[in-house]
Amino acid sequence: MTKSIKNAIVIGATGLVGQRLVQQLNLLESCEKITVVVRNEDSRLKNMEKVEQLVLDDFLLLNDEDVAGYSHAFSCLGTTIKKAGSKENFYNIDFEINAHFADLFKTTDTHLLLVSAMGANPDSNIFYNQVKGDLEKYIQQLGLKYYSIIRPSLLLGERNEKRLLEDVSQKLYLKFSHLVPNSFKYKPVTAEQVAHTMVEAAQTQTEKFEIYDNLRIQNSK
Repeated sequence: MTKSIKNAIVIGATGLVGQRLVQQLNLLESCEKITVVVRNEDSRLKNMEKVEQLVLDDFLLLNDEDVAGYSHAFSCLGTTIKKAGSKENFYNIDFEINAHFADLFKTTDTHLLLVSAMGANPDSNIFYNQVKGDLEKYIQQLGLKYYSIIRPSLLLGERNEKRLLEDVSQKLYLKFSHLVPNSFKYKPVTAEQVAHTMVEAAQTQTEKFEIYDNLRIQNSK
């Protein structure tokens, strides 16, 4: 069954996955309006006819009125501990803002779709994966009508900011990618594949909740 994405609200729209997601939504015939929440107006988004920018210094200021009436809500928001500057700042972005965004849809029919991480686990010894796991656990107990969690492995693509470890990993992967079988569950995926998985899930998911793991993302065309 295909459901229309009539209008969408997106946080994390200026990141690696978010940019591709907005581009794909803008080309979608059924989608009439895309609201992207940004801290500063982004010139790249001005050329997309369906996109309007909601500028907020603090995403925690988003309220029920801001998100009312959307068929779908997408979160591609995420950072790294290095970029955030501390574990506390990382937690405030990756958990607090995403949790607040999800809270706003508790009593709506909006389908929420969230980019998480392959290693998400609240019991992980790795802080990054622990926070992602805590967020997933929190969202699952909200009682949302429809929600989807997307769990990619290493993301391939050119970011606006430098992430040294990811840059090195990408270069190594691209050099030896011919040796990696398609069935390898940790195989890196492109930002386009992740975005396409989100759009596909938004239109075809019939269950209340689904996790889209890295293998499913790999098979997204």
